[in-house]
Amino acid sequence: MAATVKECLELQLLEVEMLLSMFPKRGEFSLDADAVPSIQRYLRNAAGALPPQLEYRIALHVGEAKVKVELQVLLPHMYPQVAPQLFARSDALHRQQQLELNTRLTSHISSLDPGDLCVCEAVQWVKDNTLPFLENCQASSECAAKAVRAKEMLQRMWIYSHHIYRQELRKKIFDCAKKLNLTGFCLTGKPGVICVEGLQGNCEEFWHVIRYPSWKHISCKHVENIETEGSIDNLRLFHSFEDLQFQAHGDYGLRNDYHMDLGQFLEFLKQHQSGHIFQILFGVEGKLSDN
Repeated sequence: MAATVKECLELQLLEVEMLLSMFPKRGEFSLDADAVPSIQRYLRNAAGALPPQLEYRIALHVGEAKVKVELQVLLPHMYPQVAPQLFARSDALHRQQQLELNTRLTSHISSLDPGDLCVCEAVQWVKDNTLPFLENCQASSECAAKAVRAKEMLQRMWIYSHHIYRQELRKKIFDCAKKLNLTGFCLTGKPGVICVEGLQGNCEEFWHVIRYPSWKHISCKHVENIETEGSIDNLRLFHSFEDLQFQAHGDYGLRNDYHMDLGQFLEFLKQHQSGHIFQILFGVEGKLSDN
């Protein structure tokens, strides 16, 4: 198994080298500075812990207008034996068109032979197939703009995890929420709870980004959708994205494996008009102490 993972990671690095030669300009190919070195360290000592999964973004420019389309790539350790997680996004596309584009991209990649490197193929597919979506978007822009002005949809998403500890994961959560203009909170510890609220498409993208590729103990417990003819900001229950931590029950030593004080959490929810969510998250009715 370890040898197979090693072979897959070696292929991933070869593909990165190929992509860097295809996109040499500043801003075209973006990945964390330590992403490649961490894989190289693992390849030198495969007995150590697996490196973080390789994640990068490729900026493409489509059509005569050179509309920017960003391809977000997240590679499982066993890629190319298993499919990559790919997501194409552009500010020039409406949410439904972007969803359809990604559905077709996923279908195309799944039709390829397993075991073959396919990010370059995905890049070419996005270049060849995004233009019709952009043209349709431009043709309907006036109607779409009126619809956006008339109605907007606020979505509030309640996400439950067995626990949230790792600093790398917490950074990903906060960075993604900030990028997508989402408010809410992340409750660190055991259990872990995330609430995000904002435009519906942004909440759905947040859920897509954080759940993949291998966060096993996570589920979206509840979703609230509220349509408004005004600004969604008037419907927000939170004014920022908070780092929520409460006093833990007990001391579990170096593991830092602690249960959060759910009484304090219930009080926090009630202060934000969300006390009913406690039962949805935990399956029991929350009760505050009289003290």
